[in-house]
Amino acid sequence: MNEVFRCNRRVTLEQCGEDRALSMGQYIQPKILAEPNSSKEIPITVRAVFLKSLNKTVTQNTQSDVLLHPTFVHINGLKACTNVVLKLKYSITYTEAGEITKADIHFLLGTVSSSMLPLQQQFQVQFLQQNIKSFPLSGNPGYIPGLPLIAGFEIESQVVQSTNRYGQFTIFHSPAEQNCLLAEGLRKPVVFGYNMVTGCKIRLTKTTNCQLVGRRLKKLLMGESFPDYISSFGNSAAQNLQDWVPVHFSIFAAKGQEPCLIPLVYDIRVKWTKYGSLMNPQAKIVNVAVQMISSAFSKTELEHGRTAQVSTVVSFIDVSAPAEADYKAQPTIDAKLPSNFFFPFV
Repeated sequence: MNEVFRCNRRVTLEQCGEDRALSMGQYIQPKILAEPNSSKEIPITVRAVFLKSLNKTVTQNTQSDVLLHPTFVHINGLKACTNVVLKLKYSITYTEAGEITKADIHFLLGTVSSSMLPLQQQFQVQFLQQNIKSFPLSGNPGYIPGLPLIAGFEIESQVVQSTNRYGQFTIFHSPAEQNCLLAEGLRKPVVFGYNMVTGCKIRLTKTTNCQLVGRRLKKLLMGESFPDYISSFGNSAAQNLQDWVPVHFSIFAAKGQEPCLIPLVYDIRVKWTKYGSLMNPQAKIVNVAVQMISSAFSKTELEHGRTAQVSTVVSFIDVSAPAEADYKAQPTIDAKLPSNFFFPFV
């Protein structure tokens, strides 16, 4: 499973060099096996190291093979710790057979001062399949079962959106702070058959630019690459158009003259049916409906301040017809008697 998550960590600057969770070396030590129960180990290779200063400028360290350790320093009379792991990303490459062939890691190190505590770290795991064919997202089918790929670091609070190479349905991943503005770029896949709910909160005030917030929330709810079609089966080929179901997207907005209209609910409903043998039926998607529901907020509500809940709901609905007993016709007798069957009475 591809994962992106964050955690807050309490750090004592004077002792930062002793905190293993802040050091690069802690994250290149894990042993990765090529296959379960195998003895073949895949080394973790450091591919890139980016350095972020106190003024938020980012440079790349040309000596990525050299481990940098957290160090307590004074910068212009300010207590700080350098070479602290702020973000990291594992990229695991595997074959179609499931064997891991390569493991890379990218680091973003930074200088941390007391004003930045508690420290927030971001960790990411990304799985890449070798020699996999990807299709252009525009005008091509999407795909529900599977995992999206998420790439990129956040630089200067700019969140890099997920690069959804396969056009899957994804929903935003709610951060621990429940702040919608921190959830941008954090996505998780819609897995077939699993009903899901995720939510976050946003604060609306009289200074809120509702149009800007509305656009950001719409992007948060829909993600980077909204698919036009969904595969009926998990292995539907792109060239078989009859195996793809169109996504019906609609927008519902509250009527009225309120000045602020914000999308708050993103409802995904997937209808599916059992297909094939009763002994071993296959799941077949027959309809996908997505609705975005917006709510209006009055000027009075904005003046007093209002915290709104933003949520995404995914539901899978089984519309299979109930099995019915099948009565066969009575058998007919087709018997041929020998010509002398009634002898000697004939």
